[in-house]
Amino acid sequence: MEEAGVAVVTLDRPERHNAIDLETVGELTAVWRRFRHDGAVRAVVLTGAGGRAFSTGIDRSVEVAQPPSPYAMDDPLRTVGPKANDLWKPVVAAVAGMACGGAFYLLGEAEFIVADETAAFFDPHTSYGMVSAYEAVYMAQRMPMGEVARMALMGTAERLSARRAYETGLVSEVVPAGEALTAAMRAASVIASYPTEAVQGTVRALWAAKEAALAQALAQAPQLIALGNLPPGCQAALFAARTPGFRTR
Repeated sequence: MEEAGVAVVTLDRPERHNAIDLETVGELTAVWRRFRHDGAVRAVVLTGAGGRAFSTGIDRSVEVAQPPSPYAMDDPLRTVGPKANDLWKPVVAAVAGMACGGAFYLLGEAEFIVADETAAFFDPHTSYGMVSAYEAVYMAQRMPMGEVARMALMGTAERLSARRAYETGLVSEVVPAGEALTAAMRAASVIASYPTEAVQGTVRALWAAKEAALAQALAQAPQLIALGNLPPGCQAALFAARTPGFRTR
C-alpha cells in the first residue's frame, strides 16, 4: 500500500500475534531492499495487522540450526529491519496492542514510534531462560538505562503502558485506540512532502550519532546469548509452565 510517497508495511499474521517466521523475515528483507531503489517511496509506515499486537517477535515454531561455538550465532531477525538493509528512508512505526521481544529489532530501527493507548511493551526473554541481548541493546538506544534494565529483567511480570513508554521516550506520540496508523500516516506524509535528499541525509546523520556504540554493543550479543541461554527444551518447559498475570505501569 502506498499513499502520497508513503509506503505502508504491515506484519500480517494476526492469528499468531504477528510473530515473525522465516517467510516473514524474507519478505521484510526483500521489501526494505526494494524500497532502496523505488524513488516513489519517500517514507514508510510499519504496523501490525489485527489490533491485538504489533508483533510478539520470533515465532516460537521457528527452528534455526546453530554453529557449535559460543562466538557465532545465526539469528534470522538480524536482517528484518530497514537499517540492517541499508535503507535510509524514514520509517515511522504504528503500534497497537503487544510489542515484545523480537519486535524490538524492528522498533529499534524505526525513526520514531506512534502508539495507541492499547499498546504494551515488554521483553519476555529472562522469564523463559533466554538472554535479552539484541533487544536490550536496541532499546538502550531509545530509553534511559534504568527503564531498559527494568523491562528486560522483569520479563513477563510487567508491561510498559503506552503512556509510560511516552514518558520514557520510547514512544513519540500516544493516540486513542485504533488511531495509531492514521497518526503515523499523517506524520509520514508530512516527511514525504519534503525534498527526499534532505530527509535521507538527516536520517543518516541521526543514525551516525549512535551507530559506533550500537555496532560495538551488538557485536557482543552472539556469545552472550550462546553462553547464557538455557537449552531449547528447558526454554519450552518454562514457556509451557507460564502463569497468567502481569503488572502494567
